Amino acid sequence: MTKETLCNALNYINASREKRSEMATTILSQPTLIPLLVQIMKDDMDPISCKASWVLEFVAKDDINHIYLVIEPFLDALPFLSLESSIRPASKICEMLVDNHYNGGQLDSKLTKAQINTIAEIAFDWLIGEHKVATKAYSMTILLLTGKTIIWIHEELEQILKQNYENGSAAYKARARMTLKSLKKLKNN
Repeated sequence: MTKETLCNALNYINASREKRSEMATTILSQPTLIPLLVQIMKDDMDPISCKASWVLEFVAKDDINHIYLVIEPFLDALPFLSLESSIRPASKICEMLVDNHYNGGQLDSKLTKAQINTIAEIAFDWLIGEHKVATKAYSMTILLLTGKTIIWIHEELEQILKQNYENGSAAYKARARMTLKSLKKLKNN
């Protein structure tokens, strides 16, 4: 399948879990399509890029190891994303990568220090940027975890959460409270 053919197939995807799952199954049956999916996501063209990002999230949920095969192109694509519908699934994939790294993932699927730094940097951008709560929530988790090895992150995260708390939505405040509580526990240990 070519990039153009894949774009045409993505045209028929909608936001339903069923359609995203069907396309992810197609991609998983031909893993050589995963790099094309990342390229389409990076193109940042609505609605195709968003759909590529949605499907990539489902691929990652099926097996995060598929993302490690395209980790550098995936990370390189993140700064190019401007569409919220692409950023939310990308932030979820980053959260899955970081969670897998810090919470007992397979030895051959660990992130390098440079990759962790890249993910942390983009997570800070998402947290302080004009993004929806889901993206900010995933960013909080990413930063909470990456702060285990990058010492200054927790202090910055705490400061940002406290600074933006009053203007946040109810969902933002709830997630911020949970994150601040976790940060406090980590400080006391």
